[in-house]
Amino acid sequence: MFNYDNYRVILSCGATDMRKNINGLAEIVYSNFNLDPRDKVIFAFCNNARDRIKLLVWEDNGFWIHFKRIEKGHVVWPSQSDTEITMDLLIDDLKNIIMAPGIRQKIKRSEVFKKC
Repeated sequence: MFNYDNYRVILSCGATDMRKNINGLAEIVYSNFNLDPRDKVIFAFCNNARDRIKLLVWEDNGFWIHFKRIEKGHVVWPSQSDTEITMDLLIDDLKNIIMAPGIRQKIKRSEVFKKC
């Protein structure tokens, strides 16, 4: 359980509606990416604010959803283009995104007004 070292990682470029759960995310994988969501793949999704990440993973006999809500800052996430809707990553790249080295701090509105 939770040993994903031999899994392929596919990141969904752009924003995804985080109200989607297993069925909704699996439908995106099947319809938009033309892939089987039950393959040995970690599918990574991020919201528009870049402060929520969901991972959809098929393991043995069912799906896992891993969810992370970032309390301060946001992750660096690629935008969707006309030619690229997904990006292949190494598992270590995904770990780096999730573990926050790319997090940039959001400036609070009150902090901006204090500086003026």
